[in-house]
Amino acid sequence: MTTEPDYLRTTRASYDAIASEYAEVFRDELAGKPLDRAMFAAFAELVLTGGGGRVLDVGSGPGHATAHLHGLGLDVSGVDLSPEMVAQARRAYPGLRFEEGSMLALDAPDASLAGLVANYSIIHIPAELLPEVFGEFRRVLAPGGRALVVFQVGDETTHRTEAFGREISLDAGRLRPDHVERLLGEAGLPVEARLLREPRQGMEPTPQACLLARRPA
Repeated sequence: MTTEPDYLRTTRASYDAIASEYAEVFRDELAGKPLDRAMFAAFAELVLTGGGGRVLDVGSGPGHATAHLHGLGLDVSGVDLSPEMVAQARRAYPGLRFEEGSMLALDAPDASLAGLVANYSIIHIPAELLPEVFGEFRRVLAPGGRALVVFQVGDETTHRTEAFGREISLDAGRLRPDHVERLLGEAGLPVEARLLREPRQGMEPTPQACLLARRPA
């Protein structure tokens, strides 16, 4: 019998505890991020002009990014570790598909996806496991498929014990774009575009990064 790692258990439990409040706060998150929306639009256009196909939003949370991608014309579904987040997403967007799952073992056949988005979801993965995660991303992407990876920029890992007035235990790592780009390349997903922007004043404590990678055809 395989024992589940502590970080998966605590991350799931933490997001389960704050799912409803998180969904309310972040429902319109992309409305204030024109540069991020531009990267999502570029990602969607590249997937569609490449022939389209299934897209997976990994770590989809309450589903707002999944819904945005759907609005851009993509055949997209979401997967999240937290069953309460999945429940929030299903209630908010009943026409879209959301399932429970881990990015370390995606429920998708080899080379089956035209695109994959990880929108602030790799930040809860221990640094030593990122190569394994990116290898899994490459496994499920078809040749020519794109991955869009979004994260906070920095060097430190923060630990939170409270959010929205609830007790949690959640680690979140900030990452350097050059390091993530190197790991993606080593996994077979060379980066073809990047966005590095300054934080929104009063809204974000650190710069933010979006990397667009592609599995070679």
